[in-house]
Amino acid sequence: MIVQILIGMLVIAITVAFQAEMLAYLNRRLEAMIKFERRYLRRYANTGVIITTVLFILGVQLINVMAWAVTFLAVGAFDTLEPAVYFALVSFTTAGFGDITLGPDWRLLSGLTTANGFLMFGWSTAYMVELMRRTA
Repeated sequence: MIVQILIGMLVIAITVAFQAEMLAYLNRRLEAMIKFERRYLRRYANTGVIITTVLFILGVQLINVMAWAVTFLAVGAFDTLEPAVYFALVSFTTAGFGDITLGPDWRLLSGLTTANGFLMFGWSTAYMVELMRRTA
């Protein structure tokens, strides 16, 4: 049990650090992106900024999911990449279909994956709300 929690906390720390760095990068590039899109998209600039940001954030979340999938492979919870990615994605998005589950040796990781995804999507939502305030 302790090993599962420690592994899960390590992956959570990695995903939090990655998301923090990527959102900081996006923040540094945001003004330039807004100017660029206002120049070329004119009337649709805000929509362009929102679409670009949403796709960027979804890419960050996909990499976070992949971190969990690689973890599931590394601990032997899955034998191949596809079910590991599927399970990580379903857990991270909190959908939790239940068609694939972890064995008793690693099932605590599924709850930590879900908690991590819940926090990451909440953080991303807060970022998007702030973006809407800035671009409106």
